[in-house]
Amino acid sequence: MNATSAREVALQVLRDVFEGERAAQEALDYRLRKTSLDQRDRAFATMLAFGATKMRRTLDWYVKPYVGDRAKPLPQAIAEIVRLAVYELRFTSSQRHAVVSQWVNLAKRYGHRGTAGLVNAVLRGFLRNDPRPPQRANFASEDDYLGAAFSYPTWLVRRLREMFGESVQSILEGCNAPATSAVVANRARTTREEVAAWFSRHGADAQASELAEDAVIISDAALARESERECAGAWWVQSETSAIVADVLNAQPGESVADACSGRGSKALQSAARMRGDGTLVCIERDARKASALERRAQQAGLALAVVVGDATAPILQGRFDRILIDAPCSGIGVIGRHPEARWRKRPEDGERLALTQRALLEALAPHVYEGGAIVYAVCSVDKRETIDVVEWFVRTHNVQRGLIPARLAEFQTAAGDVLLPPGLRGRDGFFIARLERRV
Repeated sequence: MNATSAREVALQVLRDVFEGERAAQEALDYRLRKTSLDQRDRAFATMLAFGATKMRRTLDWYVKPYVGDRAKPLPQAIAEIVRLAVYELRFTSSQRHAVVSQWVNLAKRYGHRGTAGLVNAVLRGFLRNDPRPPQRANFASEDDYLGAAFSYPTWLVRRLREMFGESVQSILEGCNAPATSAVVANRARTTREEVAAWFSRHGADAQASELAEDAVIISDAALARESERECAGAWWVQSETSAIVADVLNAQPGESVADACSGRGSKALQSAARMRGDGTLVCIERDARKASALERRAQQAGLALAVVVGDATAPILQGRFDRILIDAPCSGIGVIGRHPEARWRKRPEDGERLALTQRALLEALAPHVYEGGAIVYAVCSVDKRETIDVVEWFVRTHNVQRGLIPARLAEFQTAAGDVLLPPGLRGRDGFFIARLERRV
């Protein structure tokens, strides 16, 4: 295995993420396109890059005694080399002496003889002392300890504990593991069984989701990303929990449906496939580029929908609808396991700030639902301020009641009847979904 090249790709990805503000997956795809690494090396580079991005706080905790308080911080490239090397030494089964040698060589390339000597000293000191993981006694609070031990901001641990109590450690561990990969079948053109068979023929394990009607869980995310375009809309990449939203909305042929904040429109495509060209599906998206992408995807998939570019909190929607999906902008803390860099880019105030937009969307769109019709409110967040608090406010202030949820989601229902999926468990994303029906 050309481990040096794979390690250098991982280093480039970390620099792209923390210096250039790219998303980790975007940075990885870009760097891999510029190499000729084989599949094994690509997997190794991915494991190093994503693992070291997620475990950044823990790695810095390990490294600090060996770097100390310096008048000048380490050059960025050298600091990332140290993190990656410690990650490989602590969290993989790579041969230790080879790990030190390869990373010291990279330190020479990205620095000079002095910085390479420092990296060598840090790594050999780390190996010699073999430090214990963070211990509870060394931290002021349980949440601070868990944040250091599992590599999360302490405030985020606190938010997750607020929603999930003593399950928080399992969630933190789960979000550090690889996320489950899935695709969604375009039921207007194919079936889940045919999609699963396609992946099996191409060497990937594939099985029907237990939770989402249209989703297929697959073992090879790279194969899905690389093949999505050539499969021309017969299926598309979409997370399992995201696909559940369309099941709760349950659009039917002949109905009028609105999808607000559609983005690139995976949920909208699911609804269009269920409607089979019979009825009206109007999508609202304020980002013109995402709206154009949705139109292209719908055309490729052979699905009928209309896209309106604009702000769904403004008086832009005309008429009334049987069902409205509000896929609201949110903090995204439910997908911290899928996006390695996400935990470092969220802020404690995000939930409070975005709840204002979420309430405005519900206020603006509620009058456009027929009596007896349904609003489905969905966010890939598990922050109480964006989920329970928003929906309880809406139920108190509007003539709505909670509607039926598919029986297979019963284990994830709250006492009030909404769907709350914890992030990280079984590789799934965290999601909150409420079905609210307008009283007659």
